[in-house]
Amino acid sequence: MPTQAAASSGFSVCDELPLPTDDTVVCARATRTDTYPIYVTRTLADAIGHLEAIVDGARLAIITDERVDQLHGRELYEALDRAGLRHQAYRLPAGEPSKSIARMNELLDWLADSDISRRDYILTFGGGVINDTGGFVASAYMRGLPYINLPTTLLAQVDGAMGGKVAVNHPKAKNLIGAFYQPAAVISNVAFLETLDRRHLAAGLAESIKKAVIASPDYWHFIDQAAEQLIERDLDALEHLVRSAAAIKTRLVERDPYEHDLRRPLNFGHTIGHPLETLAGYGTLLHGEAVAFGMVVETQIAANRGILTQPLNEWLPELLLRLDLPEHGGRLPRGIHLEALDDAMRPVYRIRDRSFLYVLPKCLGTTVIAVDVTASELHTAAIQVGVPQAAGT
Repeated sequence: MPTQAAASSGFSVCDELPLPTDDTVVCARATRTDTYPIYVTRTLADAIGHLEAIVDGARLAIITDERVDQLHGRELYEALDRAGLRHQAYRLPAGEPSKSIARMNELLDWLADSDISRRDYILTFGGGVINDTGGFVASAYMRGLPYINLPTTLLAQVDGAMGGKVAVNHPKAKNLIGAFYQPAAVISNVAFLETLDRRHLAAGLAESIKKAVIASPDYWHFIDQAAEQLIERDLDALEHLVRSAAAIKTRLVERDPYEHDLRRPLNFGHTIGHPLETLAGYGTLLHGEAVAFGMVVETQIAANRGILTQPLNEWLPELLLRLDLPEHGGRLPRGIHLEALDDAMRPVYRIRDRSFLYVLPKCLGTTVIAVDVTASELHTAAIQVGVPQAAGT
């Protein structure tokens, strides 16, 4: 029985629990539902307003990179000071190599030496590398700190900052070490994109095109008609692009947020795209560029199987070419060929339950998941779109 002191102390006390019989199978239950807002803003002031409301006076541990810090850091830190938000920052070198176990350990050491507590927030301030690495650090430190993504690249705003997939790379495969851990919020300020170069803008558009193919003919037509405005950083067009991408991705992810079923349309282009990134050396081929070419190959497989009801194998390369994205194997980095691609795909085979899952489009908004694509089919399609069979060919 609880003492009178315990009963009046304000702490809840468990009711008496019966012990199981010797042959009882004990069943543990744990449920969790995560809901988080995604804000799309046009100004840093609006972004800070949302941030201030979410953290409610808690401290911020900001994870960023040197490039983003140089471009936007001073403006952000001054805005946080004006809002009375306490903050400290750690700056990683810019680029994909920072998405590593070694850099993750650096960040954990920094947090361990800080005064950040369980009720404070990590703010990831950068592109996909920072969002992924910072989110993974948040999932691990003190068994989980809340984190907010403040993405600064188009790729992150339309894709990587949402969905709760956080990870670092391993030499064997991209995103091999990670977790599912949802952010407390995502705040996408499209004004950050005004300093983004055309190559990285195009890489972000590749992920938007992916969503259009798998889920929305209207989104495809918007991108097709507004391609030049988007690549020229028109804020009206970018705001619509980012908000629409958020709506599409969240609807698709909420069906299976922890990927119990690996057959996901959002993987369109990624079965081949991730191995291409590994082959090229992380950072040489941007993620969106690799996914763009992966979509071309998978669409060609669909065409060869005769399942296309629209000429997507013509439309897709034409749109990618307008955006200067690799639509042909001749535009990939040197050293990528079929033999090397086969080797790089083996870790994907293991990660995806010992099968290759290809997302094959039938028409805009409709795809099928194929688990029976043979190596011969892949090779034929890849050769058709310009991938050499071996080094030097």
